Amino acid sequence: MSKLKIAVQKSGRLNEDSMKILKDVGISIDNGKDQLKASARNFPIEVFYLRNSDIPQYLQDGVVDAAIIGENILIEKGKGIEIIEKLGFSKCKVSVAIPKSKKYDSIQDLNGKRIATSYPNTVNQFLLANNISAELHIINGSVEIAPNIGLADAIVDIVSSGSTLFKNNLKEVEVLLQSEAVLAMSPQIPEENRAILERLQFRFQSVLKGRQAKYILLNAPNDKLQEIINILPGMKSPTVLPLAQKGWSSVHSVINKNEFWEIIDELKAKGAQGILVCPIDNMVL
Repeated sequence: MSKLKIAVQKSGRLNEDSMKILKDVGISIDNGKDQLKASARNFPIEVFYLRNSDIPQYLQDGVVDAAIIGENILIEKGKGIEIIEKLGFSKCKVSVAIPKSKKYDSIQDLNGKRIATSYPNTVNQFLLANNISAELHIINGSVEIAPNIGLADAIVDIVSSGSTLFKNNLKEVEVLLQSEAVLAMSPQIPEENRAILERLQFRFQSVLKGRQAKYILLNAPNDKLQEIINILPGMKSPTVLPLAQKGWSSVHSVINKNEFWEIIDELKAKGAQGILVCPIDNMVL
């Protein structure tokens, strides 16, 4: 039986988030310590643990069929590789940073400067688009130290929390792009494995929708029922069931987690009681 070959980052935060979403979609991976390849017990998939920067080449060559990878790496190295799903985790930015002591007024201040980076293609495109001439120093790892040792006037690197910049007395001055983990597909994927990938993508979509929503149950006075229903559109419409207590109904619905507190405040104002909110593991539409 054919198996989908999918690459994930060998270690680090993206590895942890990738393995979590595979677990959340019900895929059990038999991976031991330091394994480079592992199979699933209950889904036709093999997971390859690779260096993040190597994954685009493996996709282009068809060594793997798909990958969970940082969008920033694909922009830098993955020309022609299709992103089929944005996954919403491992978010970061690719940014320009300079020493805190240096003045910065506009992007034109980068003209003639030395920039250290691990993302030369991304930086060159950015400089070209903004008509900036600068000297690039390509560094793999520990880019933040370059200004402190006199190697560069600025750096371009990924920024998550900003703590690494802070520790190295740097400040962010420009954002080149926003990035997150994505599901990418090899241009050489066999047709039978494309079908498996579509099944996996469907599971990912269900989990991602569930992460963005909450299930809500509440008791509503019947004289305010329509007003409460108007606050809770749900996936199609709320479920309404009569309670044993006359004049009251139980209302079940789904709400966006980002609007959670605003909706709760509105519901309470309309007389809703006994509000219960639950997480959703999967949401299949």
